[in-house]
Amino acid sequence: MAEETTGALQRIKARMKVQLVDLIDGKSRGPGREVPREALMENLAQVYKTSPESRGLGLSGVEQDRLIQDVINEVVGLGPLDPLLVDSTISEIMVNGPHEVFVEREGRLQRVDAAFRDTDHLMSVIDRMLGTVGQVINETNPLCDASLRDGSRINVIIPPLVLNGPVVTIRRKGRDWSMNDYLMIGALSEQAAGFLGACVKAKVNLVISGGTSTGKTTLVSILSAFIPREERIITIENIAELELPGREHWIRLVAKQGLVDGRGEIPLRTLVKNALRMRPDRIILGEARGGEALDMVQAMHSGHDGFITVLHGNTPRAALERLETLMLMSGLDLPPAACRTQIASAVDLVIHVGRYADGTRRVAAISQVLGTSQDGFQLEDIFTFDAQGFSATGQLQGTCRYTGVRPKALPKFHLNNVEVPAWLTK
Repeated sequence: MAEETTGALQRIKARMKVQLVDLIDGKSRGPGREVPREALMENLAQVYKTSPESRGLGLSGVEQDRLIQDVINEVVGLGPLDPLLVDSTISEIMVNGPHEVFVEREGRLQRVDAAFRDTDHLMSVIDRMLGTVGQVINETNPLCDASLRDGSRINVIIPPLVLNGPVVTIRRKGRDWSMNDYLMIGALSEQAAGFLGACVKAKVNLVISGGTSTGKTTLVSILSAFIPREERIITIENIAELELPGREHWIRLVAKQGLVDGRGEIPLRTLVKNALRMRPDRIILGEARGGEALDMVQAMHSGHDGFITVLHGNTPRAALERLETLMLMSGLDLPPAACRTQIASAVDLVIHVGRYADGTRRVAAISQVLGTSQDGFQLEDIFTFDAQGFSATGQLQGTCRYTGVRPKALPKFHLNNVEVPAWLTK
């Protein structure tokens, strides 16, 4: 009996798919018109009612709607991913082959009850997603990093480079955050927020550091709101992720990926050099990854103040050490000591963000760069996260505390006519 039910269900789904393809191809509608999803559902509901097999299935109204949604998702949607992509509590979706799907929800990973029929089904969904942004993945080009139309970032890697089957990682575009939102979740203190806002207005050169998925890009977007409205902003990214809400004079540069052999690539370094010729008031580099780090540091030296960039690193010092390594990748024969000296005189502050055991993301430290020594970079914390243990519900308690150190970048406040926070003048 179970086999008969399964067979009847598959036959109904086949009829629905034929009807759906007819509607999409325009056989049941006039040219230039799109069929709304509601109309598709009504058409498929009629197919279900008129199918002889439906009488023996005995599906409830809710089950019928779910069947129709599944058919639409398989043909024109993204299959099992569709309900995940509309779930606002999910920040990341990870597909490990056709039969394993994980999500990150409120900072924690969990497996969900979703799966693709097989590898072909998963590949068809991948092709559909990438096709909307003009990208293709195949054996010749088995890696892809792209930004979807809704602002989500997608990474795809397929065999033979991965043994699990096609692997998809989608980082959902979150809502637009403001500094007030950041304060409400306890990511930093009001005192620290006011200081960072003033630093942006005063054109202090900032490096935002942290590990993977700690909210670095979100913090860049938040801080960009403090850039004066009349200034011309140029952002440079590998993949378009940054959102600067309400900006009019904003130029977005995005690197062009090449083929596996490198043909057709336009790297970040080329864009950084070009941006310097575009009369920028501010340059925001989404993430320094290679030789462009040298051009960025030299730009800071040549009068392009107010630079903001992102670096991966487990501590502020580790981020600067990574920046030094990236400068050495520029192809020029630079002594490491010279790189360290340039970085120390160019970068004013390192804002380090961390991800904690309860899944929250917070500003862990705001450190100023004092110089270099034989031991490496000399840094001094202006603010540091003071952890005070966990609550009964498992939430980490604490605040971003001012250490009492006087910022060395205060002269930039005076030069740019920015009011120094009152608590710094005492």
